[in-house]
Amino acid sequence: MNHNTPLPPASPRPVRHLSDVQRRVMTAAQLRSHGVSSAEIAEQCRPGGPWQQLLPGVHLLHPGPPTSEERLHMVLLYAAREVSTSGVPVQPGAGEPHRPVYAEAMITGLAALTLHGFTSAPPLPSLERIDVLVPRLRRLRSTGCAHIVRTPALPAPEQVTGVPVAPVPRALADAVAQLTDAGAVRRLLSEAVRGGHCEPASVVRELNLAKLLSRPHVVDAVDALLAEGRAIAEARLYTMVREYGLPDPVWNVDLRLPGGPHLGGVDAYWPDHAVAVELDTRAPRHGHRQDDDALWSEYARKREHLERLGITVVYITPRKLRDAMEQQATVVRTALMASGDRDPAAHVVVLPR
Repeated sequence: MNHNTPLPPASPRPVRHLSDVQRRVMTAAQLRSHGVSSAEIAEQCRPGGPWQQLLPGVHLLHPGPPTSEERLHMVLLYAAREVSTSGVPVQPGAGEPHRPVYAEAMITGLAALTLHGFTSAPPLPSLERIDVLVPRLRRLRSTGCAHIVRTPALPAPEQVTGVPVAPVPRALADAVAQLTDAGAVRRLLSEAVRGGHCEPASVVRELNLAKLLSRPHVVDAVDALLAEGRAIAEARLYTMVREYGLPDPVWNVDLRLPGGPHLGGVDAYWPDHAVAVELDTRAPRHGHRQDDDALWSEYARKREHLERLGITVVYITPRKLRDAMEQQATVVRTALMASGDRDPAAHVVVLPR
């Protein structure tokens, strides 16, 4: 099979600035910009001819099935808003082929997760359809291997192997929207967190926005995700204390006033310094701003109460623990060192949680 079928000799514009895949997959507008007439395109795409039209207005310039890379670019060419007749910047770089420019389109769903490196997502050749995310008002329909997914606001794409791909939380939501297998949903959500792709809260936020938390198998998977995410964050907190030489706290305890009310639970507490650390693992379930506000108000009330008693509370997000552990260790160490300059804290009872 020849995957480098050249353009007809009539092409007046050089194609050396195009990448290999751009020379194999082109829109009708791109072909015309290279001097190929509509009649010539139709002739090349005749049954048994050297070219194929597998999506409306998108041509594969060789016979036989497309590769996975070609399918991705075909779908993007079909869905993208054309920014010029060639779809690429006019001026090539010094000997470097241009990356295609795909305006208002990006790969999402299972194909995006595969590109992000998820082992629990199916390989690209096994996917009958490739999800592509576009703005809600674009006039496009799903056809062939291109499955159109609409959104009111496009996220910023990430470039993976030269292809614009939706961020992991959005790609997960689009994949889960089409899955009924509870095991598959759980494996994808688990890998997202265990593999360090994103934090549980960002996944839950996208599932909320997609209105997927009314599905029992998704709710069960989210419960497992949050439990796993908290366990991973707690393990990182243990690692931070050990690796950065902080004094040992008491772990995972409840605080109470002697004979008085319950003050709340904390993930780590240094009784001699009256310093507490709490992991901020908020993940509101209903997709409404007030849920997040209510959770934050609860955190704030507890913090205010403890600090009135002279206890310093340090909130750490799982993401900061993952991405900036040394910085978080410095914050905790500073709080411990400053304890000697504060008035003595009220006596509290520390109980296992």
